[in-house]
Amino acid sequence: MKVAIYGQYYQNSTEPIIRDIFVFFHENQVEMVIEEAFLKLLYEKNIVNKEFKTFKSHKELNSSFDIMISIGGAGTILRAATLVRDSGIPILGINAGRLGFLAMVQKDEIAEFLQLIIEKKYTISERNLISLSGTPEIPEISDINFAMNEISVSRKDTTSMITIETYLNEEFLNSYWADGLIISTPTGSTGYSLSCGGPILTPNVSSLVITPIAPHNLNARPLVIPDDTVIRLKVTGREEHYLVSLDSRIATVKNKSELTIRKNPFKIKMVEIQDETFLKTLRNKLLWGEDKRN
Repeated sequence: MKVAIYGQYYQNSTEPIIRDIFVFFHENQVEMVIEEAFLKLLYEKNIVNKEFKTFKSHKELNSSFDIMISIGGAGTILRAATLVRDSGIPILGINAGRLGFLAMVQKDEIAEFLQLIIEKKYTISERNLISLSGTPEIPEISDINFAMNEISVSRKDTTSMITIETYLNEEFLNSYWADGLIISTPTGSTGYSLSCGGPILTPNVSSLVITPIAPHNLNARPLVIPDDTVIRLKVTGREEHYLVSLDSRIATVKNKSELTIRKNPFKIKMVEIQDETFLKTLRNKLLWGEDKRN
């Protein structure tokens, strides 16, 4: 078995997790290939000292890999997705962060769950992505123009709201007067969109959510639309530029530029372990049912 390993380091919580993973794979003769910058950090922290094969870009990841292990939180998985891209390598998230909706494996379950991975006792959840194009072209996002969680527009260098003209399949929907607008996938519905009052979608639905950020037109509400809808945005405001973000990647865009958002042609595969379902994660992370009356 051959695994790619990518991660983030969180002091006081990550070190024992990393050690457990490396010891388990070593004992089970699993070939590990470590992301170059992450391995350098592990050497600096004296967490590992032996040599490993490395990779540093998506071009080095191919079908010879059985799985990618992402060590961190949801943000780490989103960055791992930019490395995996259309290779088809499934991602397993091991949670070393906080809330971690995407990271299924908790630190006290590592050995148990990794054994299931070796035995191939897992399923795959395919997650839809959305892609962005701009008129004129936006150089900062030309290489990685897709998002797993959400694409959002927001104000920049101002406390004034922006106006976002929104069209669905070229039919006018609304002009949102707000701090910004979020276009979320089902995967991202438990992230930024949820914080702004958007609904939670189960990962397998074929929908997107449009969620305004602090809208001043108070009757504007989150809207669920089919995921094959082509969304066009035109943003104006008092400042010359606004911000567009794809998950954690941010670009500055000139006023009146047009953005087009559509379903991405490829998907990201996420590893799911039996009994660690999305609904169970919701109950645990959001403390549903944690009422003394239950």
